[in-house]
Amino acid sequence: MKNRLQQSLSIAIYRSGLGSRIALTSLIQVLTVAEYLNFRNAASALRVSQSSVSARVKALEETLGILLFERRHRGVRLTEAGRRFVAEVSIGIDHLDQAVRTARAVFNGAEGRLAIGLHTSVAFGFLADLRLRYRVAYPKIEQIIAEGKSSEMIAMVRDGKLDVAFVVGAVEAPDCHSREFWHEQLLIVLPADHALASTSAILWSDLASETFLIRNDGAGPQVFEHVVRRVVERERSPHTRHCDVGRDTLMHMVAAGEGITLANDAATHVPFPGVVFRPIVDEAEQARFRAVWSPHNRNPALKNLLDLATEMKRSTRSV
Repeated sequence: MKNRLQQSLSIAIYRSGLGSRIALTSLIQVLTVAEYLNFRNAASALRVSQSSVSARVKALEETLGILLFERRHRGVRLTEAGRRFVAEVSIGIDHLDQAVRTARAVFNGAEGRLAIGLHTSVAFGFLADLRLRYRVAYPKIEQIIAEGKSSEMIAMVRDGKLDVAFVVGAVEAPDCHSREFWHEQLLIVLPADHALASTSAILWSDLASETFLIRNDGAGPQVFEHVVRRVVERERSPHTRHCDVGRDTLMHMVAAGEGITLANDAATHVPFPGVVFRPIVDEAEQARFRAVWSPHNRNPALKNLLDLATEMKRSTRSV
């Protein structure tokens, strides 16, 4: 009890009309006397004079208008009112200690919340591994996931609604910090019965006349720009169809022969009946994933996530 109370000396307590007139030191000394039931021993434990303890306790009793202790020749005994008072104050100190511990844990990033925005699969790959390791290292941090377009995620980062967003490709956000953490190979997704499904070396020229299915959200805008650029480079007109669907539905549409699409390595970990993933021989670019966050964000949980991601990136490079 003694150490706990001494650690709380700098925190003010205000309760009812008397709060501003009661020093926390007086409460500490009352609790210490209640623990030892002896002014001399309490003073020794607090490393102050016995007269100081006696004077403070008496002053507090006068302020409260309550007799807390019955003085005896060889010590003191709590009155019933004193016993109730000490019990309530002890509970208050425990709550105060808990508040301090909780605040310190949040300040250090051991407890709290972390809002993460993304538009890529979290089931496999670097991001899934990062979130798993982070959850193991910081089990009391609640990870809140939001999914949407890159522009929407970055806007939410600016507004403070997200701590960090993971996006693919270049980031046009000079008011934000960004850092590339991993990259993945781009693959073409074909129906299993497509004529190119059994081809060992697929080129962009083989794909130029195909209809590409593009999601409206997620990485859709980046996929659209990439497909258009590659097809136009082959002096062909791109055929695209925008779809307001999720990843799974898009894959089913490919399987049904409605078109083809682009995906990254992580997508191959999810089994989709009726589709195949194939590399594009003359595709030099990779899908590059970056973290975007506000320089004004002071959430320590974010710093811990970025530190862990940096460590994982360094470990991957060294393998």
